[in-house]
Amino acid sequence: MKTQGKPWLPALVAATALVAVLGAAMVAVAPSALADEALIAKGKKLTLHRQKGNCMACHHIAGVALPGNIGPPLLAMKARYPDKAALRADIWDITQRNPHTMMPPFGKHGILTDEEVDAITEYIYTL
Repeated sequence: MKTQGKPWLPALVAATALVAVLGAAMVAVAPSALADEALIAKGKKLTLHRQKGNCMACHHIAGVALPGNIGPPLLAMKARYPDKAALRADIWDITQRNPHTMMPPFGKHGILTDEEVDAITEYIYTL
């Protein structure tokens, strides 16, 4: 490649190659990110669904009208549950950790399916 008189050409070629590599990496990540967003959206819908999660009946959730105050507010969940599996376990059957809780064991009692608990966990973990 002749670069005489065009000192910027090698930098342009390198930048073009970098953009191609990064673009390919972004395409590889995009479907997963979209799947995560879809799962989070499903989890939010279930969380607010009156016959399914109905979490706002007992918990304060930012942006939700008329939140409950029986349970703790659902905020800073990543700080409160550094291990997402522990959050999922509590949603599935909180009585394992707290036998005197008022929160129903959603999974154990069949109120929610495994997939629904997964989706709610993903959404709650974003709060």
